[in-house]
Amino acid sequence: MAASAVADRDGEGARRRFGLGGVVLILLAVVALGFPAFVTLPYHRDLAIRILLFATLAQAWNILAGYCGQISLGHAVYFGTGAYTSSVLQMHLGVNPWIGLVAGAALAVAISQAIGYPCFRLRGHYFAIATIAIGEIVHTLAINWDFIGGARGLTLPIRKDSLLAFQFHGTKFIYYYIALALMVVCFLGAWHIQRSRIGYYLRAIREDTDAAQSVGIPVTRYKLIAMAVSAAFVSVGGSFYAQYVLYMDPDSVFPLSLSILVCVLTVVGGVGTLWGPLVGTALMIPLSEFTRIQFGGTGSGVDLLIYGALLTFVAVFQPTGLVGLVARRRGR
Repeated sequence: MAASAVADRDGEGARRRFGLGGVVLILLAVVALGFPAFVTLPYHRDLAIRILLFATLAQAWNILAGYCGQISLGHAVYFGTGAYTSSVLQMHLGVNPWIGLVAGAALAVAISQAIGYPCFRLRGHYFAIATIAIGEIVHTLAINWDFIGGARGLTLPIRKDSLLAFQFHGTKFIYYYIALALMVVCFLGAWHIQRSRIGYYLRAIREDTDAAQSVGIPVTRYKLIAMAVSAAFVSVGGSFYAQYVLYMDPDSVFPLSLSILVCVLTVVGGVGTLWGPLVGTALMIPLSEFTRIQFGGTGSGVDLLIYGALLTFVAVFQPTGLVGLVARRRGR
């Protein structure tokens, strides 16, 4: 009887949490869909678009690093691949940017497999160092490659506003909804991976690679699958960025700082969790913008001190991220 009562109580609590989560999701969806109708200032819309874009990049990085345990600091390679592929195809061959977006994702997946196959033989910090080295090599090659504009970069031609041309100059709200759709698709993909057999395999690899291999899990294959999915979403984000700003150069789409930022956003929110990347991005991107505006012009680097202090606080006192803090409080 006592065991039955405990089971019933636990089941009721689970249903209550599920119902509360559903209400929160509905409220978030309503707010997200209605945001452009209530916020009309271009600056605030631009900030919302960047939050959605970086949440997508952080979630894509989380698929590889959070679920599979492979800490990559070279994801800017895939971001720049998407940006340059769609732009070069559009400028030199007249390819529609949406087709270029798909082509960029396919090329990024191919590059990820070429990088992953030899680098996955490395473990821990050696793998992270290898991805940094590859990112810097690609950055240097892009600077010296005149076909893609070299250090000067590329400026996309301005076309008439249309969804087919992927350009909207009169307003940013259509870019907002495209970025929102991209983020939703990425999060749904991560949610599916988390609950599927692939997700279980990836977490087993993350926890103990040797043990996973000993029970018959093809470790390299599933690492490459995680790398491919992650690279594809990051590449699509790069293509979106190129069409959004209509300009790119190696320093804006291939920098090491971009790879590190995506990593930081996920770690602050909660690496290996579904909502961690969104929570970290929603906090850090506005905070970074606010501190840059308020303190960045003083020359004293106060904005960077505040940013770094928050990162240190999270790393020391809440290593599981902000989502882990919420989960711990709910478990009490």
